[in-house]
Amino acid sequence: MLEISNLTVKYGNFIAVNGISFEVKDGEIFGLLGPNGAGKSSTLKSIMRLVDFQGKIKLFGRRIGVKEMNDIGYVPEEFMLIDSLTPMEFFEFIASVRRIKRDYMERLNRLIYGFGIENHVNKPIATLSMGTKQKVQIIAALMHNPPFLIMDEPLNGLDAKSTRILKEILRLNVEKNGAVLFSTHIMEIAEELCDRIAVINRGKIVAVGTIDDLRAKAKTEGTLEDIFLKLTGEEESVRGIVNALSR
Repeated sequence: MLEISNLTVKYGNFIAVNGISFEVKDGEIFGLLGPNGAGKSSTLKSIMRLVDFQGKIKLFGRRIGVKEMNDIGYVPEEFMLIDSLTPMEFFEFIASVRRIKRDYMERLNRLIYGFGIENHVNKPIATLSMGTKQKVQIIAALMHNPPFLIMDEPLNGLDAKSTRILKEILRLNVEKNGAVLFSTHIMEIAEELCDRIAVINRGKIVAVGTIDDLRAKAKTEGTLEDIFLKLTGEEESVRGIVNALSR
């Protein structure tokens, strides 16, 4: 579904993403994991044309243009909302920009009630809690039922019920042969949800594959957290810090 080839993102002289390549297949949840500043969000922003980049990005075998953008649901790591609008006004704005027909309202209402924000849809977004704002972003990404979802730390601020609902929605999407590109710092969630994972560190991908593939690469039988720390070279650092603090 998604193909990324030799992607490079620079901010001035700083190389945030350094010539990475990977693909996200139909019917899979693909995890992109890495330490803070590793290049995860820059990669996702490149797909959405929010940053300049070099390399090739294709969705359904085509360069991403206006039509392809309408097949993407995107939840960014930072809020990209309009604080002066209410959630309902924001949803209507998104529908207008995406040129979604009015039949989206039935799905939108189900999402509003499913995520429990029905009492907040007519309040200014600026007055909402962090968790409710996150729900607004998620609903805006899902309301047009796109086949490809980009989720950058989507669980930030969510309560347990909303977390479960979102996880089930992601699974339903791939069951319908859609795909999800998922970035998170919560290793347990990634291990639970992702069919394959790419580990990125300092702008480069250091490993790609299933959990078993990553275990073989890291030469450990541990959890995804253990694998991650070993692949990113942080295992010894963690051990040293813990030992120092235990004195």
